[in-house]
Amino acid sequence: MFVIAALLFYTPSESICRKGVPMRNTWVKVIAAVAVLILLVLILVPFLVNGETFRPSLESRLSAALGRQVTLGHLSFSLLSGSLVAENIAIADDPVFSNSAFIQAKKLKVGVELQPLIFNKEVHITRLEIDSPAIDLIENQAGKWNFSSIGTNTPHSSQQASGTQELSVGELKITDGSATVASVPATSRPFVYSGVNITVKQFAFANSFPFDLSAKLPADGTLKLSGTAGPISQKDAAETPVRASLQVKHLDPVAAGIVDASKGVSTVADIDAQIESNGTQLTSSGKIKASRLQLSRSGSPAPQPVDVDYQISNNLTTRMGRVSELAIHTGSVAAHVTGTYRLTPQAIMLDLRLSAPNLPVDQLEQLLPAVGVKVPTGSSLHGGTLSANLSITGPATESSLSGPVEIDNTKLVGFDLGSKIEGLNSFGGTSGGTDIQKLGATINSSPQGTKVTNIDANLPQIGTAMGSGTVSPSGALDFNMVATLTSNNIAGSLANQAVNTAVNQVQGIIGGFLHPNNKPTAPAATNHGIPLTVTGTTTSPLIRANLRAMFK
Repeated sequence: MFVIAALLFYTPSESICRKGVPMRNTWVKVIAAVAVLILLVLILVPFLVNGETFRPSLESRLSAALGRQVTLGHLSFSLLSGSLVAENIAIADDPVFSNSAFIQAKKLKVGVELQPLIFNKEVHITRLEIDSPAIDLIENQAGKWNFSSIGTNTPHSSQQASGTQELSVGELKITDGSATVASVPATSRPFVYSGVNITVKQFAFANSFPFDLSAKLPADGTLKLSGTAGPISQKDAAETPVRASLQVKHLDPVAAGIVDASKGVSTVADIDAQIESNGTQLTSSGKIKASRLQLSRSGSPAPQPVDVDYQISNNLTTRMGRVSELAIHTGSVAAHVTGTYRLTPQAIMLDLRLSAPNLPVDQLEQLLPAVGVKVPTGSSLHGGTLSANLSITGPATESSLSGPVEIDNTKLVGFDLGSKIEGLNSFGGTSGGTDIQKLGATINSSPQGTKVTNIDANLPQIGTAMGSGTVSPSGALDFNMVATLTSNNIAGSLANQAVNTAVNQVQGIIGGFLHPNNKPTAPAATNHGIPLTVTGTTTSPLIRANLRAMFK
């Protein structure tokens, strides 16, 4: 190469002077010679550097650093990219979890310093690039992950102990990968991330380093996570400190397989959150916008998005968590949830308390369909407030709710309750709606149905009612009530008179038969409670007065 360059540079000086050739011709030849020299280097160096000779040492070094067997395919050298290129790569899984590969990829680029590689046959790694890898992430029943042992020291490998300190790269990149998240034994369908891209700068096991991660979720969802991580925990890689910002768009838990469609829980959510972990305690706070939210099998998607502010913490060792605040916004007000939860292989177990003091019914009504609360067809609640103090327990997707609920000073517009009571033909007409001064009850709701007890209703146009009953998962009603009709209006007064007359006549007949010598006395005017049965469904209830029961 140097001979060729010398021939190109050589020009007899006397000839140049005699003919007056400009000096710029010399520079043209110099540039041409350099270009030829570079071209020759690009052509010849890859033949002079045999990448295969570096494969055993590179495999050994990566295996020692990761604590996993790393297998590389054919290794070649690319001068243009300044890297060793492996056609295939496989990183073994923790044998406790699987005998297959933890990561498989068709191509690995190992960026190297050229001078030590060419002249000293030494590999100084500057960057690692993995193209289109398939990554298997597995969690066992104890909450341990198959990546937990990566980079950790083991008693039988002194080489690994030093390897974790030696491996440091200016840049680590994963492009267009896929990650499958599963559990052993399997408790649900594996969750798959596609289009996984990860960039790590100044990576070293012993240092903190910045990273960016993005991925695609099923049903057109996306995920972005950016922040810092490290140093890598030598005890458990999953306990590595992390501080990051999380953005999730269009998360559909049902389409993603996180929640089974049969549970009746669904939404499409956007999440904007902050995450921080010191290795043992993870905290997170942020906002969730849940569109088409449904929380019950008998429910239907909420017509408007529901905003949720949250703040939680989780102990990574005990897998116990605390909900410091979970505010569910409906309009300008919010219901607040606090309590604890526990992560198990089968489900997230809840022990929460919901406090909803004096929430405006008009703002709350749009959320009622999501929890399976339905009013009669063609009717709606207007005005007033709702208060609730509920316990939420059990699996997150099949939780039970129990506690007192009360509605005050509202109106059920479009439902004339007085005219719906069969058996009291003289009692009817509540002006196209039913005023509710107070409606209180204790509920105990689960996926198997809802039991309602301690019902105490005050309906000024009609009277009062007490009782209990059940609502099936399909919305079927089975209630037994006792109503005391008001005498403050003509309809109620006539109904009470009719009931009193019928009751007193029957009582007189029975009394005369049992005590024929007693003189009849004028019956006292009383306001007898009228037994009512409520059947049908929540959207089409059937209410009947059971007068016969008064004579038993």
